[in-house]
Amino acid sequence: MPQFKIAHIRELGQDMIIIPLDDDFGRKSQSDQNAIVAELQAAAYNAGLAGTVVPVWRTGSSHSYIAPRPWHPFFKTLGWNQIIASLNKVLTIN
Repeated sequence: MPQFKIAHIRELGQDMIIIPLDDDFGRKSQSDQNAIVAELQAAAYNAGLAGTVVPVWRTGSSHSYIAPRPWHPFFKTLGWNQIIASLNKVLTIN
């Protein structure tokens, strides 16, 4: 069963489930990315975690993410090291 270290946080009045993924996530098709996010969201729900899954991945010296548009300013201010330092749970995919 795959496991992911996640950051389950509350920011901007919203529950966020930030999941760092391998760099190759950014090279997948949009439909493949959407399927992965849907699987992670279902696993988070099944684990009793409230919030929206936000995948993040390294792109060069920065990072990319898939998040609701109102959250983009928040994610633009985060550094990769801040994301990694915020990891506080493990999500298991059954």
